[in-house]
Amino acid sequence: QVSLVETGGGLVQAGDSLRLSCMASGRVLSSDLMAWFRQAPGKEREFVAAINWSGGLTQYSDSVKGRFTISRGMANNTMSLQMDSLKPEDTAVYYCASDRRPWPGTGSYAFWGPGTQVIVSS
Repeated sequence: QVSLVETGGGLVQAGDSLRLSCMASGRVLSSDLMAWFRQAPGKEREFVAAINWSGGLTQYSDSVKGRFTISRGMANNTMSLQMDSLKPEDTAVYYCASDRRPWPGTGSYAFWGPGTQVIVSS
C-alpha cells in the first residue's frame, strides 16, 4: 500500500504562481509512475501532468502545457508541480497519484492522495 499526501494549495490571484508537493510513503518504489490530476466543481477529474521514475519523461495536458512544470525529488518519493501564470480556470482540487506500471502518464492510477484545494481569483 502506498500513501500520498499533497501540500501547497491555497488562494492566489490570476497570474500568480503556486507550488504543490506530494510525498509518498509506505511500499514506495523509486520506479513508480507519478502524476497530478485535478477536479473542478461540477466537473470530472482530469489529468494534469505525469512523470516517470527518472524524471526523463513528462507529459502534460494541453490546458497547462507551458505554464506548469512537474518534477521529482532526489529521493524519488516526492513530486512537485510548479504552477505559473495561474488562471481562474485552474481552480480545482489537485490530487497526487501513483502507479506501478510503465509509461505513458495518462491512464489509470492505483494510489491517490486526499487532494489539496487551489483557488485562483480573477
